[in-house]
Amino acid sequence: MNQNPLRDLHLLPKVRDSLTYLYAEHCRVDQDDKAIALRDAQGKTPVPCASLTALILGPGTTITHAAIHTLADSGCLVLWAGENGVRFYAQGMGETRSARNLLHQARLWANPTTRLEVVMRMYRIRFKDPLPDGLTLQQIRGKEGIRVREAYARASRETGVTWTGRSYQRQQWASADPVNRALSAANSCLYGICHAAIVSAGYSPALGFVHTGKLLSFVYDVADLYKADVSIPLAFRAAAEAPQELERWVRRACRDLFYQERLLARMVPDIQRLLSITPEGEEDSPWNNDAALPGGLWSPTEGVVAGGINYGEEVELQEMGAADGRDDS
Repeated sequence: MNQNPLRDLHLLPKVRDSLTYLYAEHCRVDQDDKAIALRDAQGKTPVPCASLTALILGPGTTITHAAIHTLADSGCLVLWAGENGVRFYAQGMGETRSARNLLHQARLWANPTTRLEVVMRMYRIRFKDPLPDGLTLQQIRGKEGIRVREAYARASRETGVTWTGRSYQRQQWASADPVNRALSAANSCLYGICHAAIVSAGYSPALGFVHTGKLLSFVYDVADLYKADVSIPLAFRAAAEAPQELERWVRRACRDLFYQERLLARMVPDIQRLLSITPEGEEDSPWNNDAALPGGLWSPTEGVVAGGINYGEEVELQEMGAADGRDDS
């Protein structure tokens, strides 16, 4: 009997119902019964990975093959990141096994007209009050710049933290002022759950509409919807409280705030609205129940034909029919 069968994805918690993420460093990740456990000098910490959206692995972590298998079967995305989670290195596999949403995203992205429509929606959704009709993309970008600048200024006034602008050097992380370090850490956490939501829902993190050219372009697109309300106020609050371990404080505060704001519950519906996708049928893919089920084959005339079939017999029958016709003549 198979001791570790693939679970039916319909039985797994949906991404909107899951916990946000867990960051771990300087530990070993092992399989623990049907879940995983983190082991370090303090002992063992069990983790219910079936209800976890993303596991972010920082420096000093090792993970077993069995743990990766369990996380993949549970629909938990694994991300490998740098110290304090502020740099992204690699990712595992998300929850969905269907390419439906990715193909729709690619169609919108590849057509300049539909791409512009998505870009305009992405900018307009960030404003609490409706923008006037007829604005050009350049005009909307100008208004977005003002909106972000006002968000920084408002957070500075409310917390008393001096703001001189966004400035830090990746090679000299410790030299940045506390608010810039907190912003980078908070944005990194936000990117992590955006990335997890995007991949779990079956989209490509690389096919951005506003951002372009990087493998995380769509992650940046989605994260920008929430920065002014989430990571900016939180980072200024962190700088005001000046905890001894700033980045660690920010990660924990992000985890709590993301849960309070129900960010994951909002994220996938927001993406669907931006890309004009209706939720009906999004989880009806046969591959969600059986990842090994053969996919279809593209056909220029029929669209999709059944995969996992040897079409050689069909060709042979056609050739035999053609030969019989020649013999009769």
